[in-house]
Amino acid sequence: MTLQDLLGNFSLILFVLTIGTGIVWVLDVFYLAKKRRARADAVLAEFDARNAKLAGEGIKPDNNGRAALQASLMRQPAWIEYSGSFFPVIALVFGLRSFLYEPFKIPSTSMVPTLQVGDLILVNKYTYGIRLPIINKKIIEVGNPQRGDVMVFKYPENMTLDYIKRVVGVPGDTVTYRNKRLIVNGKQVSYKPLPDYLDEETLSYSKLLTENLNGVAHQILNNPRAPSYVSNPHDFPNRDLCTYDAEGFTCKVPAGQYFMMGDNRDNSLDSRYWGFVPDKNIVGKAFFIWLNLNSFPNNLGRIGSFQ
Repeated sequence: MTLQDLLGNFSLILFVLTIGTGIVWVLDVFYLAKKRRARADAVLAEFDARNAKLAGEGIKPDNNGRAALQASLMRQPAWIEYSGSFFPVIALVFGLRSFLYEPFKIPSTSMVPTLQVGDLILVNKYTYGIRLPIINKKIIEVGNPQRGDVMVFKYPENMTLDYIKRVVGVPGDTVTYRNKRLIVNGKQVSYKPLPDYLDEETLSYSKLLTENLNGVAHQILNNPRAPSYVSNPHDFPNRDLCTYDAEGFTCKVPAGQYFMMGDNRDNSLDSRYWGFVPDKNIVGKAFFIWLNLNSFPNNLGRIGSFQ
């Protein structure tokens, strides 16, 4: 992992900041604050003794400066004050992102029409189990990905990258994609044609269909100009469980792994090319669009949950 990768790992940065500010906060509460208090007590005792001596000599002491002196002695250094102020905020954000919900931004068109470029989405981090942050090790079983789920995961060929695709095959499934139609465990997935989809950037049309996968109805795109075969699949782990031909492919999903495809079927680099997604790579289930700045405020109707 390079320095650039580390700097791009926001969870790791939050973790380091949480630990760093937390150490400073604990150190201040249990040691430095007591040390400041002891020093302040000693100085104030000397101040009071001097004033008492002056009063005994018939000289009126100046007591107005005692409060200011005490405040000055008890004041936290700037680095401690800022650390103590930021620690609970950073810890809260780190906890929310690690165990509850994490925001992501859609970078590509691979999930069009379900998700558009620039969509800001929320990902549920506990649906598929509670995992330790940074190392992503599952410690509590909650549930497993199901066919039709939209899932965020670490790209198997580069674990510093987050990918988002739809689950089309779970462990033990046989997934066939023939002539741009899915067949799961020998049963063809149902499709309903819709009016053609216009890509406003390229001014080209694609076939828009409703696909019903495991009871999850969602829209997909097929480009009639693109071939059905998979061009140059990678040499990925368990590659021997897949067979490719001119009409598509068939893959047997191994235990503990998942087969992922983008909804923009002819414009998605997915499991057809780079293989299966291990359970250890799972980040969470995508479920909610909360904003898209690319065409705000004209796209407010897109805000909400999706399948």
